[in-house]
Amino acid sequence: MYLLDSNIFIQAKNLHYGFDFCPAFWNFLIQQNQHEVLYSIDKVKDEIIAGDDGLVNWVKKDELSDFFLLSDVQTAMQFNSINKWVEKKNYQQSAIQGFMEVADYYLIAQAIQRNSIIVTHEMPSASLKKIKIPDVCLGLGIKFITPFVMLRQLHAEFVLGNI
Repeated sequence: MYLLDSNIFIQAKNLHYGFDFCPAFWNFLIQQNQHEVLYSIDKVKDEIIAGDDGLVNWVKKDELSDFFLLSDVQTAMQFNSINKWVEKKNYQQSAIQGFMEVADYYLIAQAIQRNSIIVTHEMPSASLKKIKIPDVCLGLGIKFITPFVMLRQLHAEFVLGNI
């Protein structure tokens, strides 16, 4: 199972897969969710809804009612292992506090809970000023990939019809 980071939706909308010229990408996400292959989480949805654009309208679609998994007690039970790893790495206190306030923290916990692959545009970083998803994933043995790798793994094809 794949779990999508908020930057997947935002960058897709802004760059590669705009709603106006590549609706197939967005339909593919819905289709893969209906096949129980691809999800995101409620905290990612909250980050997106804080905006004011077409992406907000998309996440509110009826067919996405099961797309964003709820954070629950089982999710919270994973925080301890994340916290221990973060504390060992000597991140700045502001980095730790910021990390625990955003969806990334919950996304990683969901990935541990569900033994899932995180899909993100983030890359590992040696900085102690900001905690990146790939760094935590590498430290805890969680798989992470880019959206382009995911699309290839799922054999996505966005083919034009007859013109």
